[in-house]
Amino acid sequence: MKPLILLDPGHGGIIDNVYQTKGKRSPLWSNGSQLFEGEFNRAITHGISQALTSQGIENKIIVPELEDISLRTRVDRANLLAKQYADHQCLLISVHANAGGGKGFEIYTSRGQTDSDIIADHIAHAFTQLFPDKPLRSDYSDGDSDKERGFYMLRKTQMAAVLTENFFMDNEIECCLILMQAKGRQKIIDYHVRGILAWINKKPQPFN
Repeated sequence: MKPLILLDPGHGGIIDNVYQTKGKRSPLWSNGSQLFEGEFNRAITHGISQALTSQGIENKIIVPELEDISLRTRVDRANLLAKQYADHQCLLISVHANAGGGKGFEIYTSRGQTDSDIIADHIAHAFTQLFPDKPLRSDYSDGDSDKERGFYMLRKTQMAAVLTENFFMDNEIECCLILMQAKGRQKIIDYHVRGILAWINKKPQPFN
């Protein structure tokens, strides 16, 4: 089956210099910079989309708007596309930046062993290749690298689905040196794309 990659940029963007989501931003750093998560999420999903398109891989950004679209609408759009492309193997990736104190990368799937665990391992492995000195915040208790939660986007979508938390926007080093830098963003795009390509090509799982 042909793949169809659905990309979900979490939260809202910036319209007329007004950020559309309450909270979901970094502190105002000492150099005057500040990250708005929805802008970051959109930059990453657009970069992933461009890279996949250049390789002939069909993909769709399910929230092209800058408004903060509800989770229910996001899920409805993803499930409708899965029905419309029933002859494709669909995958949803929801992109976020983390907060709450910490560092590194996390990837989430729904609870239990599902097809989502396979793509999660591929993306996690690609992260360790591109950021070997940064922590992969994983949970190997069930034999794979993902963390499992009952997030709405993961529970309600009718396809393999993962949610990535890409570094911590309230960590000044990660925010200013990775999340807000073009080079850092490109590496984040790259490990998503590498993971997707490994999943498409059905390479062996990199984690035992």
